[in-house]
Amino acid sequence: MSENLVDRKSERGFSLIELIVVLVILALLAAVVAPRIMDKLAKSKDKIAKIQIAEFESALQMFSFDMARYPTSAEGLEALVQNPGVNDSWRGPYLGKALPLDPWDRPYAYRYPGLHGDFDIFSLGADGAEGGDDDICSWK
Repeated sequence: MSENLVDRKSERGFSLIELIVVLVILALLAAVVAPRIMDKLAKSKDKIAKIQIAEFESALQMFSFDMARYPTSAEGLEALVQNPGVNDSWRGPYLGKALPLDPWDRPYAYRYPGLHGDFDIFSLGADGAEGGDDDICSWK
């Protein structure tokens, strides 16, 4: 009979206190690791936006070479994927795919003539407001 009692104790599983201790340890690990992961994610989005802006700059140079001008602010970056008018000089699309959104799912802003160069391309960043520290710009 004592053998049967030992078998039952080994089959009981975890006590409530053991489960709480495990959950506390997992919560502490999550509290330490989560901020680092979020920081890496934010930096990754910044890098993606910088790469996309560089692609826009290259495409704008090709557009300018063919059309002898940059797209107007009214035509916007859409002129890189769709002919902005009846013009035989347009040899696009100048981007391989459709016009991408920034990593925060908003369209990139384009201004011609630019305030900081021939043209300005920028993402408003995570806050969605122009002029913040999180803006990703073609001139920085």
